[in-house]
Amino acid sequence: MPIQIKSLTLGPFATNAYLIADSQSGNAILLDPVDDAPAILAAAQAEGWTIKLMIATHAHLDHVLASAAIKERLNVPFYIHEECAALLDEIPMQGVFFGLGELPAAAQPDRLLTSASETIALDSIRLQSLYTPGHAPGHLSFYLAEHKILFSGDSLFAGSIGRTDLPGGDHALLMSSIVDKLMILDDDVQVLPGHMGLTTIGRERKTNPFLLGHFDDLP
Repeated sequence: MPIQIKSLTLGPFATNAYLIADSQSGNAILLDPVDDAPAILAAAQAEGWTIKLMIATHAHLDHVLASAAIKERLNVPFYIHEECAALLDEIPMQGVFFGLGELPAAAQPDRLLTSASETIALDSIRLQSLYTPGHAPGHLSFYLAEHKILFSGDSLFAGSIGRTDLPGGDHALLMSSIVDKLMILDDDVQVLPGHMGLTTIGRERKTNPFLLGHFDDLP
């Protein structure tokens, strides 16, 4: 397999960070720099991987808290959607809102991604961005089409969907994102979400209680 993936569940919100590595070069993308920079750096080192790029699915605090520390340590670029830039600046106050105290600032992005689908390449890794707002402004999912692996962030979970009661959340928009962008993928696509365990598109299409009404014609 030309790529390898390692997941780490970190922080008070049990958020998943993913290291996606080219198995030949050992170069890796960090998807969602979650909470604990030392744990992420140690995991990459244990695998013999070198983090070359950080990407965040969205700008909620639990998905970006390690970004500044990792950027300071490794001097790697940080990508996020352009609609997230303002929310990144509010990370310290997000900590107060969730009772965590005032948190350190997130890294400033080096590239702002757009709502158009883009391919982010590192060696053999080809991550296609999918604009899936609703849980948060500027939320992106990422698809490894060659490997049929979807990183859904906080849009789609096993048996659930992202919450929409936080500032900028929009339930109707989230449902549209899931149905129009994610449910068009094949049933055997593996879904690696921002929280909880993995699932598949087919399983969620058939069993997710938030989606069943959209697929009444299924056998």
